[in-house]
Amino acid sequence: MTTSTTQAPMVREAQNWFARAEAWLDARGKVAWIATLVLAFIIFWPIGLALLAYMIWSKRMFNGSCNKSRHATRHAFRSSGNSAFDAYKADTLRRLEEEQEAFEAFLQRLRDAKDKAEFDQFMDDRTRSANRDAGDTAQA
Repeated sequence: MTTSTTQAPMVREAQNWFARAEAWLDARGKVAWIATLVLAFIIFWPIGLALLAYMIWSKRMFNGSCNKSRHATRHAFRSSGNSAFDAYKADTLRRLEEEQEAFEAFLQRLRDAKDKAEFDQFMDDRTRSANRDAGDTAQA
């Protein structure tokens, strides 16, 4: 048995543990993530720093939606006992989810356009500066 086949189950087990811990923290919301971050800094600061980097990289720090969608979904599909109302509620929730996705896509396009405009402005400034420097050296 080679070392790569021996290590594969250990890697899978570590990834599984991490995924379970992540899901557990997500289910409890942003407060659980922050509490874990504080504890990690208290126990050993490099772990806290790594956790902070992960939270920023995965956008858990700023999106504000660790727990909200799961909480809403859990209560949204509970039957009221009235089939007409349940059908209306399901249709309304579907429509709201579609509107939310469309709005988030719009915001992303808006951010992308802003980023592109800023980049184009930077490149224009850089080109003007390079042309001005080339003109100064040609006159000298």
